[in-house]
Amino acid sequence: MGIVNVTPDSFSDGGLNFEPGAAFASARRMLAEGAAIVDVGAESTRPGADAVNVDEELRRVLPVLEELRGAPLSIDTSKAEVARRALELEVELVNDVTALRGDPQMVEVVAESGAYLCLMHMLGEPRTMQDEPKYADVVAEVAAFLEERLAFATSHGVREDRICLDPGFGFGKTVEHNLALARRLDVLLALGRPVLVGFSRKRSLGRLLGDPKATRGTTAASLGAALAAFDRGAGIFRVHDVREHVEALAIAAAIERDEATESG
Repeated sequence: MGIVNVTPDSFSDGGLNFEPGAAFASARRMLAEGAAIVDVGAESTRPGADAVNVDEELRRVLPVLEELRGAPLSIDTSKAEVARRALELEVELVNDVTALRGDPQMVEVVAESGAYLCLMHMLGEPRTMQDEPKYADVVAEVAAFLEERLAFATSHGVREDRICLDPGFGFGKTVEHNLALARRLDVLLALGRPVLVGFSRKRSLGRLLGDPKATRGTTAASLGAALAAFDRGAGIFRVHDVREHVEALAIAAAIERDEATESG
């Protein structure tokens, strides 16, 4: 899953794709580089980000979706009206960082459309999520949250086979919380749905490498995290650097297939 942020303030590429022409080019490049889907969002969810109203979000994102109509796209939004307009333009997946909590009409929009849905865990909201997040057991609590939201979605008509789950690395988590979740992806996979990981360029990667004030991670660090998650069963990777991730994961998958063949 390639990332195209049509925003002026996203943590890694804020402003890079703010103009529609740049967003079109980035999305097309990512698809050419092997992305299975491109995630288009018009509201930053970086730590401390301010909310964007629905009219502004639509103003930013609709020209991009209209130009890319027919391409495999997801919409990164927590607003039902934005999701509805995106789905009318043939977007395939709704990526909701609030896991259907941000807008009470979202679950109905997704269910009626038959679209795919990603449910993500976030502690609090973007403006506050990194203010000393605390858990008694981060893995158990994130798993319980995602299990509850999965049950909520299916009870309101969203098909279970259309849902994937995202532990929300960096969304109300310390470096240690992120590591614990990455190590124990098996607990999330036990919920029976594909797991999406979004470690790409997250600041926790830079901090793990020794910079306590890092605001983003490197491509190399992002690849390391993706490969570790792949080894633990993650199936969807939300990334900024598509070609590098496609190539690294293709080699990892080839090695895994060869090992399976030899053991069989």
